[in-house]
Amino acid sequence: MSDTIEKLKCLIIGSGPAGYTAAIYAARADMKPIMYTGMQMGGQLTTTTEVDNFPGYANGTDGTAMMNDLQKQAERFGTEVRFGLVTKVDLSDKVGGIHKVIVDETKHIEAETIIICTGATAKYLGIESEQRLIGGGVSACATCDGFFYKGQDVVVVGAGDTAAEEATYLSNICNKVTILVRKDFMRASKAMQHRVNKTANIEVLYNTEIDEVIGSNVVEGVRAINNQTKETTNIPVTGVFIAIGHKPNSDLFKGVLDMDDVGYLITQGKSTKTNLPGVFAAGDIQDKEYRQAVTAAGTGCMAALDAERYLGALE
Repeated sequence: MSDTIEKLKCLIIGSGPAGYTAAIYAARADMKPIMYTGMQMGGQLTTTTEVDNFPGYANGTDGTAMMNDLQKQAERFGTEVRFGLVTKVDLSDKVGGIHKVIVDETKHIEAETIIICTGATAKYLGIESEQRLIGGGVSACATCDGFFYKGQDVVVVGAGDTAAEEATYLSNICNKVTILVRKDFMRASKAMQHRVNKTANIEVLYNTEIDEVIGSNVVEGVRAINNQTKETTNIPVTGVFIAIGHKPNSDLFKGVLDMDDVGYLITQGKSTKTNLPGVFAAGDIQDKEYRQAVTAAGTGCMAALDAERYLGALE
């Protein structure tokens, strides 16, 4: 383990839209930010083939290209982007306190401020065909990707409010939406179930799971299986939306930072401040409502401004 301790004004953990936007603002404020990207450089958006709803891209772009653009912009202002994983934290509870971090279990860092942008990971079913076709018709975000399936038939997998919301959203732009529910009932709220049941182009199949996503390079359908009768059915669709929830990437901060019962970090009021001074959270790690690139970028900006003001108050 290295004995050298690097001292920073601002450490950014995570490299999605929130992290890179925080880096742009922090660098422009002369905070000389260092970013550790985590194992997935660019975050979840790098698994999205097309991005049509981020301002400034008149003809659209793809997720990886957009993240590369954000990285170059952050680096242009002086952000140092490093590939690495924060493996341990020792966060101070005192105003002006120094936060200690270990990266890749070897490198020691002391930071005056930390901006956490570790995001949340979409839960998938884990079957081979689903994983192979992520970005080729399999998605975990209807509001991100639903536009590309306008007038087409799609499947939504899930039984909670998220699945019901995604299905009703898709019903406005798709020809038909089929919801696959593993049990014989939905867990969604009664209001959401009523909305689903009243929508003419939504069909709910209970006791039904995906056995295989059909297609070589793009989704051409799903083979569904009734888990009671074991009968299989091929459903021709071009899009499969997995809506079984997200897991916030907050394990590193358990017992240290305030979080809800699911694990999303709790920030104070309209700010990005956590319960510890000098520690801020932005993006999907603290937002379970919107989960959009543009909202993540907005909170990244807020976190950098909050960090700058925090440091200014110490001088």
